[in-house]
Amino acid sequence: MNFNPEIYLNNLKKTIESYYPLSDQSWKQIESTTHFQTLKKGETLLRNGEIAKNLHFIAKGILRAFITDEEGNFYNKNLFMENYFAGSKVSLMLQTPSNFTLEALEDSIVINIDYKKYMELIYQNDDLKNFYIAHLEKNWIIEKEQREVALVMQNATERYISLLEKHPTIADRVPLLHIASHLGITPTQLSRIRKSLEKGS
Repeated sequence: MNFNPEIYLNNLKKTIESYYPLSDQSWKQIESTTHFQTLKKGETLLRNGEIAKNLHFIAKGILRAFITDEEGNFYNKNLFMENYFAGSKVSLMLQTPSNFTLEALEDSIVINIDYKKYMELIYQNDDLKNFYIAHLEKNWIIEKEQREVALVMQNATERYISLLEKHPTIADRVPLLHIASHLGITPTQLSRIRKSLEKGS
């Protein structure tokens, strides 16, 4: 897969700075902890039971985080699109085995950030510390709570519409099976929702 690393590194920098501005020195330090990885569709980035070493920035493609039960049924915990960070936060922080698997749903390019070095830099640089806090608050506290509330308070149609508002291309890129699992419904239910929305439009 041919690509221009500078474009993707610039997108990583822009994403970080959408939370908090970085000094040139801090950015250079972050950049020094990164390396690129390409994934084919269906390839695994992190396995269930593996201890995570890297935080992943999705430069191109889509990843899913999924849990498999004892009967072999899977549940999509999360879908990660371009310019989002993915990873098992608990596994990274506690250095314990991941409870889920990260898999590419398309041919993808990720920028891996060495988590141990990244945390050392956060403790050394106030701008990186401020980014870390802002990112944690938005993605691991606010959005997590909103998603949990939506699962109880919103019906499946409302949850699907919210997902499309956030990621307009997702229905063209991700198999319905995976979107349905992410929404906590069956593929048949999702097909019905999509048909009723098409009729109503």
